[in-house]
Amino acid sequence: MRRLAARGAAGDASGVAAPAADRPDRARSPSRRRLIDLYALGDPGVSLPSSDRCTASAGVARRRLNEAEKLSSVQETQVEQLKAARPRGLGHEERGLVLRMARLQPPPWVHTAFLLCILGLVGAIEIPMDLTQPPTITKQSVKDHIVDPRDNILIECEAKGNPAPSFHWTRNSRFFNIAKDPRVSMRRRSGTLVIDFRSGGRPEEYEGEYQCFARNKFGTALSNRIRLQVSKSPLWPKENLDPVVVQEGAPLTLQCNPPPGLPSPVIFWMSSSMEPITQDKRVSQGHNGDLYFSNVMLQDMQTDYSCNARFHFTHTIQQKNPFTLKVLTNHPYNDSSLGNHPDMYSARGVAERTPSFMYPQGTSSSQMVLRGMDLLLECIASGVPTPDIAWYKKGGDLPSDKAKLENFNKALRITNVSEEDSGEYFCLASNKMGSIRHTISVRVKAAPYWLDEPQNLVLAPGEDGRLVCRANGNPKPTVQWMVNGEPLQSAPPNPNREVAGDTIIFRDTQISSRAVYQCNTSNEHGYLLANAFVSVLDVPPRMLSPRNQLIRVILYNRTRLDCPFFGSPIPTLRWFKNGQGSNLDGGNYHVYENGSLEIKMIRKEDQGIYTCVATNILGKAENQVRLEVKDPTRIYRMPEDQVAKKGTTVQLECRVKHDPSLKLTVSWLKDEEPLYIGNRMKKEEDSLTIFGVAERDQGSYTCVASTELDQDLAKAYLTVLGRPDRPRDLELTDLAERSVRLTWIPGDDNNSPITDYVVQFEEDQFQPGVWHDHSKFPGSVNSAVLQLSPYVNYQFRVIAINEVGSSHPSLPSERYRTSGAPPESNPADVKGEGTRKNNMEITWTPMNATSAFGPNLRYIVKWRRRETRDAWNNVTVWGSRYVVGQTPVYVPYEIRVQAENDFGKAPEPETVIGYSGEDYPRAAPTDVKVRVMNSTAISLQWNRVYSDTVQGQLREYRAYYWRESSLLKNLWVSQKRQQASFPGDRPRGVVAQLFPYSNYKLEMVVVNGRGDGPRSETKEFTTPEGVPSAPRRFRVRQPNLETIHLEWDHPEHPNGILIGYTLRYVPFNGTKLGKQMVENFSPNQTKFTVQRADPVSRYRFTLSARTQVGSGEAVTEESPAPPNEAYTNNQADIATQGWFIGLMCAIALLVLILLIVCFIKRSRGGKYPVREKKDVPLGPEDPKEEDGSFDYSDEDNKPLQGSQTSLDGTIKQQESDDSLVDYGEGGEGQFNEDGSFIGQYTVKKDKDETEGNESSEATSPVNAIYSLA
Repeated sequence: MRRLAARGAAGDASGVAAPAADRPDRARSPSRRRLIDLYALGDPGVSLPSSDRCTASAGVARRRLNEAEKLSSVQETQVEQLKAARPRGLGHEERGLVLRMARLQPPPWVHTAFLLCILGLVGAIEIPMDLTQPPTITKQSVKDHIVDPRDNILIECEAKGNPAPSFHWTRNSRFFNIAKDPRVSMRRRSGTLVIDFRSGGRPEEYEGEYQCFARNKFGTALSNRIRLQVSKSPLWPKENLDPVVVQEGAPLTLQCNPPPGLPSPVIFWMSSSMEPITQDKRVSQGHNGDLYFSNVMLQDMQTDYSCNARFHFTHTIQQKNPFTLKVLTNHPYNDSSLGNHPDMYSARGVAERTPSFMYPQGTSSSQMVLRGMDLLLECIASGVPTPDIAWYKKGGDLPSDKAKLENFNKALRITNVSEEDSGEYFCLASNKMGSIRHTISVRVKAAPYWLDEPQNLVLAPGEDGRLVCRANGNPKPTVQWMVNGEPLQSAPPNPNREVAGDTIIFRDTQISSRAVYQCNTSNEHGYLLANAFVSVLDVPPRMLSPRNQLIRVILYNRTRLDCPFFGSPIPTLRWFKNGQGSNLDGGNYHVYENGSLEIKMIRKEDQGIYTCVATNILGKAENQVRLEVKDPTRIYRMPEDQVAKKGTTVQLECRVKHDPSLKLTVSWLKDEEPLYIGNRMKKEEDSLTIFGVAERDQGSYTCVASTELDQDLAKAYLTVLGRPDRPRDLELTDLAERSVRLTWIPGDDNNSPITDYVVQFEEDQFQPGVWHDHSKFPGSVNSAVLQLSPYVNYQFRVIAINEVGSSHPSLPSERYRTSGAPPESNPADVKGEGTRKNNMEITWTPMNATSAFGPNLRYIVKWRRRETRDAWNNVTVWGSRYVVGQTPVYVPYEIRVQAENDFGKAPEPETVIGYSGEDYPRAAPTDVKVRVMNSTAISLQWNRVYSDTVQGQLREYRAYYWRESSLLKNLWVSQKRQQASFPGDRPRGVVAQLFPYSNYKLEMVVVNGRGDGPRSETKEFTTPEGVPSAPRRFRVRQPNLETIHLEWDHPEHPNGILIGYTLRYVPFNGTKLGKQMVENFSPNQTKFTVQRADPVSRYRFTLSARTQVGSGEAVTEESPAPPNEAYTNNQADIATQGWFIGLMCAIALLVLILLIVCFIKRSRGGKYPVREKKDVPLGPEDPKEEDGSFDYSDEDNKPLQGSQTSLDGTIKQQESDDSLVDYGEGGEGQFNEDGSFIGQYTVKKDKDETEGNESSEATSPVNAIYSLA
């Protein structure tokens, strides 16, 4: 994080910020700094009249000089001043602030600003425009005025004065009569000339030297001599250019020779198809526009070369006819291996030679440059290899702050040349064959420049004064004085005026001395012309700024209060605070000669009303300024430098403390430019959030907290870790038969170091366009030797990898083909398997391009019966499979597959054992024995089959079993066959997940790759009774505070004969439990009512069903929470409402109608559908009939269709396997003495099975109740 010097006064107390050059901006800084701009001084915000803007800046210059001169003393006294203001000592923030201020040094621009205007501080006085004064030129065109011929011509000349001046012009030193030319006019209240060509005319007719004269009764002011020129863009002369024939390696210069234009055109080279010519240290354009080839190569004739000239005013581009090159060479073809040779020139047979200069010629030259201009030195050399250029200055170093190398080090540019830049410079051109040097002698001349420019002079009658005109140049310029545009020698004599070279002295000045004087200083390189008037006035003091201004300043800043005034003689100025009688000067105050009051460090007690009083012999004037002191704007939580991966979210904090009376604005800069807040960014009051960080988000972020008076800046640097850029410039060297060296230039790692490089290859024979990984190398290398396979036309590319991800692949290298050879390996994954019982299919994985080693890759397939030692059968195959026919069933074969190409065979392959096709097994397992383990599992044991009967590979023994019936009478069961597998050759196994209390049948087979063998004899077994599943749909309802109703349905899986239900329940209140109670019910009871012991406790109920084996799975429910009193009252209120009573009556009437309809249907003989089944007489082996048992249907545990919702909200199954609806059907239903219910229970299997069947009437009272529901 970095803190910038950025707090300064603004608005009415505008600040002066240090230049950016004095605020070093490093990319990243680990330290935190907070700087305060000590040079931000408060300006009163008034508009000061100006003569060349010097008067207005004189106070600023003097103020800044004092800052520089007295800064050290200010630093030493600041702590003492703060201690005086706060007797108890400095606060933490104040102490840190003063220490940070004390570390600052005055920047050099403070001294420079002072030197510009300090000499004219007293004389450069502006006269208010309501007072009489001579003319002053305020605006004029440049000395060399070039105009566009397509536009009207405008020559500017504006002036001020009182009375308003009149204007006239001279052209080529002769009076220019505007009235005689209808195209020429002069703007109203201005001397600006307008030459209009809309009605015709040639602009070239008006070229010449113009000068403007502004005149009133007090004098005449002159403009510069303005040289008017019309821009020219002549056409390129037509010419036919013959092809340029040059030997490869020789130097070449293609001359441009553009047509002379005004101003000079911009030159650039392109092909005739408008493609830019690529320039480098071998091929480059000189400053004169010519194109230089240090040495010509064969590839240079792949394009043509055309010089283009772009003209500034017309915005047109003219193209010269293109040059065509014909390069003579000893190697007319571009061989790939030679193109990548380390020494390109010797590889192509180009002779190496020492450098020689193409421009400038010879060993020495000279160059003259004017002071303040740019010096451009150029050296272009030829040679093989291409020479390198280096620059030196004899007797010293190159000026590092002004010198810059351009055009691939072939040009040296020195900006803003001064006299110390003169001397001898030399360029050194060198290659491995030698070096040469060229010396350039540089002479610096100078057009005149001001040392002391004359300023306007305002005097009172009888006062003395002087005008000074001092200039320098090389050669020394001459000085000529004029008055009102006439040479001083021809002006009327004035006894009060004396000319002493570059100075005019006035003594005892009178009103008659008013005039405008011109100083013209010139040499052979140019001239300077300055106007300065002498005005003699008697004026009492007056204030020039608005009265009673309000100035707001920032605490601890250095501030200046300006009080612009005028008077003649020049008044004296004094300052007072809050009406006090003592003059403010000294200590924390300082009054400058122009009257400005400086407060060196603002404190809270400096707030108040300040009065400035200007006095001369003619009177006095005063003005007041009210000063308010505001707290500084400070960023107390600054953004931190961050490192983020691409795609993540970053938040930069910026929390600010400021004066509450000032409006705060927080904005952000990125890389010193205003930040555009797009969709991925969110700017909040105290932070900036960037979502989905991208590489373009990297940079410095500056939080700018500003008010109308000051601002504070805090900077942080965001580093984005991105995927690396792709490697480039792949080069193949060290070409060998089985290897090559690949070299590449790494791309930018985007702030995350490259960890690995992956080299990939592509070949154009087997899989063109498909890239394969070749090898992987550490990220620290950029060159590697790659092992290659024979007869592959390789092309390589490189991918860089860092922690963020992989780069895009590099551009491919050029191709390199290796020579062929016999294969060194054979195909892998050779198999022999039968697809039919009389064949064998031999397959293998085909070899890829890197293992083929030559053209026409093919495979020699051999096979023979194992252990017979017969001769090998063989066939040549081009694919990856071969089928052997007419084979015995499942016999082993020895198989070999050998690769072969046009260069020879691979080594002898390994022998692989394969098998011919399988046939179905011929035998079934015998002596199958079944032992019941429990109600859901059995164990099996069998005799294994003989191996010769398997006729293939024995995969498994498999048991097929199905549920024949349930021991619960009339319960339909699914007879879907199921299977259990026993892999391998083994004699026993276990079958699990059977249904209890059921009859099963079972068969066994042996399985090979072809399928199942014959089935064994069918075995029957019965599973014993088990425990039931949990009762279904256990419901707990609490209709009132006294009772709880319980209801449930029969278990989905009885797994035997139900003998009853067990209910356990216990009251509880929070964590306190009551006594547990147990209730046992008969198997046909599905309801129970519990009387509550108290209205507060809740109950936890656990219900389970029982068979002879034991209790089954239990289901647990809790009673609902008891309703509170408000709820009870609300229920009572609802029960007494008329609408509720009506609703209940309607429901009762509807139920009554339904009951009547059901009874009518019964009386007409309505029948219930039952499943058609065979009548099986009960024998002694069916003892369940007499013990009160009843059957259940269990269709693989699937829920039955056709359910409907009863009026009480429960689900009633029309065809449920556990409903009591059908109990007792057939007229046999009755209750035993033990309370058990005897009857038939059937389920409708599907619609087709039940149509036309009848059932007996429901004589059971339970059936009657359920049927009505």
